[in-house]
Amino acid sequence: MATIHPTAIVADGAQLHPSVQVGPFCIIESGAVLGANCVLDSHVRIYSATKMGQGNRICHGVTLGSEPQDLTYTASQSCPLIIGDNNHFKEYVNISHGIKSEHGTIVGNNNYFMAFSHVGHDCIVGDAVILSNTATLAGHVELAHHIFIAGQVAIHQFCRVGAYVMIGGLTGVAQDVPPFVMVNGQRAKIIGLNTVGLRRNGFSSQQRLAIKRAYKLIYRSGLSRNQALEQLQSMPDTLEIQTIIDFFTTKSQRGIVSYNA
Repeated sequence: MATIHPTAIVADGAQLHPSVQVGPFCIIESGAVLGANCVLDSHVRIYSATKMGQGNRICHGVTLGSEPQDLTYTASQSCPLIIGDNNHFKEYVNISHGIKSEHGTIVGNNNYFMAFSHVGHDCIVGDAVILSNTATLAGHVELAHHIFIAGQVAIHQFCRVGAYVMIGGLTGVAQDVPPFVMVNGQRAKIIGLNTVGLRRNGFSSQQRLAIKRAYKLIYRSGLSRNQALEQLQSMPDTLEIQTIIDFFTTKSQRGIVSYNA
């Protein structure tokens, strides 16, 4: 049986694995599902739409699966919040459940959410993503994997962010960010490759050089976007180049960030 502090409230319809630990003054609503070895510190609220996997750490004051901050929301629109394994939610993180897409809000595995960060409704967060303090995702944002988002970053609704991206602090992201780059600025622009992140994740110097050449072709060759992508498709077929091509050829609702020349 789960270890539950006597001051916590766990509704009869909540499903807790026997290894779950629930700390003081937590509230877990009926319908919520918590997998093995999840730990709730104190004053945590898990709303009914939340389903999470195993090994998640939820610190003081976190709210998961709360009502979306959307003026059009009604309870009949409720879609789930699905959380994977081994995520760490620091103090006062807030993540909304979905309302406008069948998949709802999705959080993958091995992510780290620092204090007061927020994930809006219908977002998709991949794996190994770090949101620093007060970083904010509006609704329908899609994050790939291995992304670092610095403090007080705000990402506009419907934006996509590619894999291995680093976003500098205080940046406002209003357009899609392609993979492997760093962006910065009150309106984000590419300032170079995310070289540190790529090195940390095992990208060789040859891989980094190929990525650099690809972005030079897209942004600084004088070719149109379509012409540059056609040339990229003629380059050796590597996972990195294909990832870039796929990102730029996927339909975007917001456009893609420019290069800070």
